[in-house]
Amino acid sequence: MKILIKNGHIIDPSQGIDGVGDVLIEDGKIKEIRGQGVKGSRGQGNESQTSNSKLKTIDATGLYVLPGLVDMHTHLREPGFEYKETIKTGTLAAVRGGFTTVCAMPNTNPVNDNSSVTDLIIRKAIQEGACTVYPIGAITKGQKGEELAEMGIMHSEGCVAFSDDGRPVMNSLIMRRALEYSKTFNVPLISHCEDMNLSEGGVMNEGLLSVTLGLKGIPSEAEEVIIARDIALAGLTGGRLHIAHVSTEGSVRLVRQAKERGINVTAETCPHYFSITEAAVEGYNTNAKVNPPLRTAKDVDAIKQGLKDGTIDVIATDHAPHHRDEKLREFDHAPSGISGLETALGLSLKLVGEGILTMNQLIEKMTINPAKIMGINKGTLKNGSDADVVIVNPDKEFKVEPEKFASKGKNTPFEGWVLKGAAVITICKGKIYEQ
Repeated sequence: MKILIKNGHIIDPSQGIDGVGDVLIEDGKIKEIRGQGVKGSRGQGNESQTSNSKLKTIDATGLYVLPGLVDMHTHLREPGFEYKETIKTGTLAAVRGGFTTVCAMPNTNPVNDNSSVTDLIIRKAIQEGACTVYPIGAITKGQKGEELAEMGIMHSEGCVAFSDDGRPVMNSLIMRRALEYSKTFNVPLISHCEDMNLSEGGVMNEGLLSVTLGLKGIPSEAEEVIIARDIALAGLTGGRLHIAHVSTEGSVRLVRQAKERGINVTAETCPHYFSITEAAVEGYNTNAKVNPPLRTAKDVDAIKQGLKDGTIDVIATDHAPHHRDEKLREFDHAPSGISGLETALGLSLKLVGEGILTMNQLIEKMTINPAKIMGINKGTLKNGSDADVVIVNPDKEFKVEPEKFASKGKNTPFEGWVLKGAAVITICKGKIYEQ
């Protein structure tokens, strides 16, 4: 089937496209873009060359036509935790949220620390996935931080990055060796920055509120100490370092200074870190329990500034679904995580409404930037690229209703929020998903 998307406002930061036009898809690939602001375009409309019985036309008047979103930080839970999420349900949630590519973190059971698990994830994604899935391999065996995993073999099987996400690599020598080894494959190491000694037993941000609630806190320094160490190791080795889920003012400052010094470091944050503060935990709301924890209004402002000035390169979801019963435990014993794929776009569009980012800047942080960091050919509408497209209605308002999530994880602190801006059609490799 050929698909013609007509009269949409096309934004593709990878090509500098920002204007009204048409997108032609053929055989699951981007065939042509025509319209205003498109280099080499002969004007809008191409019906004479695309007219046949198998042509599907989509009128995108008044809508944004964007490259499919890329999430470089997703927990799909399979294998081992299928009661929380599966590759099938997780990728269905992704396309509902406008994501056509997700990168799956390795903290599964068994851990993705060998080529057999990598191969299983890839095969399962091909069979059941609604979007493209790229596996991220573990840095160390079993994510125990003691011995490097089979990074070379896993990379050859399809891993695009390595991370012990959920746990840091506490041993500095192991982290140094991992950065050195990863240079062989030119892949990033994604660092979960948490000093386990400083954070031990903590369940929320350390401060007056944690004292008031009688909960053990995690200081900002638990994140910042490891960021500083890993930046130093990246400088020593020349390896590619990516900082996951930045949550504090000090972390933003450390990354900014590292970039000014020419260190090979990139960083991400997540919608919950620029949308809500630790106040969401009041009432012992376990749906607001996340690691790193929600911080203060001052930290939120710093993260927004980091996004604005380019210190933070990527907005990722850190989609972490859990079973409802797990989140119904006492706060101290409930797991950390937010089901984020289906709310990320709506929350992130608020940054445009607030004047923090332009639409181009936002889409860059959710498409081409994560694709470049991961070294994958995604996040673009260039001719010949996979037909991964999301059509967004910027005026569509929707209420966050977890029971309607495609994800098995209903754990969100945004329940009841009314968000503006939603994916109405997602096209992944030529297949159409209508919301």
